[in-house]
Parts: sequence; C-alpha cells; structure tokens
Amino acid sequence: MSPRDYPGEFEQAVLLTVVRLKDAAYGMAILQEIVDRTGREVGIGSVYSALDRMEAKGFLSSTLGDPTPERGGKAKRYYRIEEAGVAALLKARSMYSALWEDLTLGGEGME
Repeated sequence: MSPRDYPGEFEQAVLLTVVRLKDAAYGMAILQEIVDRTGREVGIGSVYSALDRMEAKGFLSSTLGDPTPERGGKAKRYYRIEEAGVAALLKARSMYSALWEDLTLGGEGME
C-alpha cells in the first residue's frame, strides 16, 4: 500500500471536516470548523493546499456555487468526499487503531 493511500494528520482533519459540514464545505467554513474543534491555528493557504492535494488524489471533488454579492460576485467552491476519501480515512483509522491496540503509556522512560 502506497503512502499516498494514507492521508496525513492535517489531511484527515480536512476530510473529516468536509464530511461534517456536508453541503456547506467550502474553504473558510472548513478552516473555521478545524480551528473551532481543534484549537489549532491554521492558515487558509494550508487548507486550500490540502484540498487541492486531496482533489488530485481523488479523495475529494468540488463544484462551484452561485456567485454571491458579499464575495464581489465570486462563487464559492464546495467540496465533497469521494469513495476514495472515505476508504483513505478508514485505512488511516484502522492503522492508528492497530498501533494503539494493547499499548500502555507510562512507566519507565515515558513520564
């Protein structure tokens, strides 16, 4: 299995956020949801880079919405997860679960 099949930590956060936001998953909404839920400061450029990367991998697809006056006539790009994205998330979760299985933190050298 290629490393390309496993999304990294930030990519997982973006994919999960797209799933959570459903039809309202566009760049700024994704950014705000990640910040709100994780407390992690994230730049919008990082979000768009991850979205572009995952769309190229086939994990996501996007469509343009209608232009809006509050955006100066620009349309928002909305994202949705694809089957490959769901499979990648499930593989990542399975991998991390296997690593955590029967693991005890603490003890000698783990303070």
